[in-house]
Amino acid sequence: MATLRDIQRRIRSVQSTQKITKAMKLVAASKFRRAQERILAARPYATKMRELLGSLAGHSGDETHPLLARRYTGRKRLVIITADKGLCGAFNSSILRESLRFLRAAEEASVTLVVVGKKARDFYRRRQFTVKSEMLGFFDRLAYSHAQELAGGLMQDYLAEDVDEVDLLYNEFRSVAVQRPVRQQLLPIEAEDDGGKVAGPQEEYLYEPGPEAILASLLPRHVTTQVYRALMESVAGEYGARMTAMESATKNAREMINILTIQYNKARQERITKELLDIVGGAEALHQSVEA
Repeated sequence: MATLRDIQRRIRSVQSTQKITKAMKLVAASKFRRAQERILAARPYATKMRELLGSLAGHSGDETHPLLARRYTGRKRLVIITADKGLCGAFNSSILRESLRFLRAAEEASVTLVVVGKKARDFYRRRQFTVKSEMLGFFDRLAYSHAQELAGGLMQDYLAEDVDEVDLLYNEFRSVAVQRPVRQQLLPIEAEDDGGKVAGPQEEYLYEPGPEAILASLLPRHVTTQVYRALMESVAGEYGARMTAMESATKNAREMINILTIQYNKARQERITKELLDIVGGAEALHQSVEA
């Protein structure tokens, strides 16, 4: 049975852990507010640009720009976006499970990886997969230049015909408690599906100076914007998941402290009762000896 000192030591240990989890929750909450504002402001622009470029790609054809070219040699590139740190619930594990599911499904294809975040780097370092490049340690100071660096390397490899398809895998921010793993095809840019449109005359666009010049300017910007959106979605989701996880950990610590406090009081009461019984028993024995 644990002694009073052991129980006190456990209570102090849990209290220290509770202070840490509470502080981490407050830090994540302060960063989450700014990350949420950024992604909510950027999401409409990225979504509209994706719709616009999908429509243009559908009307222009694959030969208009090299980023629209489709090849079928089975070489794919998967960009896995995780966090640099843990203590955020299932945020990282859900992405890693989804990436393994994708890799197992692409048995006939040759898939290379670009890992973003230390958790993805550490996970695939111990496995037999080809990691082309990695980006680490920038989420606390995420800027558009990081998306430009990542997207630039992906476009360069695609234009050099090193890969035929590039996919992004990241956690889409839904709410503080909900992040949904999403896989998005980045390259080649998917043309908009006309199958669900209402039958009738389609709008025709006049391009000035021309579709080739416009696409040459918009397509690289579109790829960078989609990468930047994925990074911002992941950052906001990470802070939201960490807030939820640390709130749950703080609550569990509080409950454990209450349980340990009850155990401490019971053990202390038993000890006091035992000492009183010893005193009463000693006094009674002394009284009987005096009478004898």
